[in-house]
Amino acid sequence: MKNRKKVKRAGGVILINLIFPIICFVTLIPIFYAVTLSLEGAGGALSSGLSFIPQEPTLENYRAILVEEPFLLWLKNSAILSVGTMIAAMGTAVTAAYAFSRYRFRARKSILRLLLILNAFPQILSMFAIFRLFRTFHLLNSYLGLIIVYAGSMCIFCIWNMKGYFDTIPVEIEEAAQIDGAGGRQILMRIVLPLARPAMIVTAVMVLIYVWNEYLFSTTFMMSESSYTLAGGLYQLQSNDYSRSWPLFSAASVLVSVPILIVFFCIQKYMVSGLTAGGVKG
Repeated sequence: MKNRKKVKRAGGVILINLIFPIICFVTLIPIFYAVTLSLEGAGGALSSGLSFIPQEPTLENYRAILVEEPFLLWLKNSAILSVGTMIAAMGTAVTAAYAFSRYRFRARKSILRLLLILNAFPQILSMFAIFRLFRTFHLLNSYLGLIIVYAGSMCIFCIWNMKGYFDTIPVEIEEAAQIDGAGGRQILMRIVLPLARPAMIVTAVMVLIYVWNEYLFSTTFMMSESSYTLAGGLYQLQSNDYSRSWPLFSAASVLVSVPILIVFFCIQKYMVSGLTAGGVKG
């Protein structure tokens, strides 16, 4: 029996090691092709066959996007919205998540369920109401309006994600700090938040990525050319040059992905963490 279990386990490991690289390779094929196409000339997309090696490599498409198109303006708008939303959502969600995790007050579970139900509704249902409110309060084409909408929608995700992590932090650590004379604010700022740093960083990056790639609200409420985000800018580029210059559109798509890839590489060490393991001796 033991030998059979070992054989099955070894077979499962081998199967996983074979299947996962194949899945990764298939997933990366469109990305490789987009990078290859971005290095082609104007007629590269019309060439016959699927090739991952540029026939005439050139950086002209990247130069055109950075110089001839307002790509840097789109980048600035997306960066302001992403960072602003991340600060607003995390600043609200961290304290709320800690309260939901540590305090047992009336209607606590009901509020959590209500937040989850609200987050389940499609965003498009609120589009007209938000548009009317934005027009009334002169928030169309403004960073503040979109940051409020993004932060409100992402705050629920942040609360649930952070609450789950706060639940894993042993209460005994905070009790020991209270015995030493630490107050509630000191415990939160000096003990709980440093321990929750990996979860906070990953949650903040998820908010950043959501806003960076968001399309529906950004194209609906940012209607002037000077307020386009990367999603809105790529849409305009697509509607103007999509049929004539696939390489140009591919170059823009690659440039949009670069900042997110850099962020992912920077937070790799925080993705899986066990900082609280062994924090309290049994």
